[in-house]
Amino acid sequence: MARAITEEEYRALAGFRQELREFLSFSETAAQDAGLTPQQHQALLAIRAAPKAVLIGELARQLALRPNSVTGLVDRLAKQGLVERRETEGDRRRVPVSLTSRGEELIENLADAHRGELRRIRPLLANLLLRI
Repeated sequence: MARAITEEEYRALAGFRQELREFLSFSETAAQDAGLTPQQHQALLAIRAAPKAVLIGELARQLALRPNSVTGLVDRLAKQGLVERRETEGDRRRVPVSLTSRGEELIENLADAHRGELRRIRPLLANLLLRI
């Protein structure tokens, strides 16, 4: 039988969840300030993190979206000049997507801001995790 959760653990869990929500709020605001939706930001980050051009199907899996939704998302990012497709014959889900130089610059700036925020809250998160 699992031991009961202590009052301190409840406070730590609540604090950790609050910090996660505040980080997500920071992230959403940073994306919006850069002219992106949070979903577009996540897509750019996933594309940048991939070792090579990412396929629509793989991007859909990473974003937990349907491939047709990701196709529309990629279309909007391409219209902004942030990503490019390498068109191939056949299945649109097999189209490699990569960042343009403009997309690279934008995601680098956002990643730098996020890294700074995570470094700022790291001690607090670590402390909360130790208390759980």
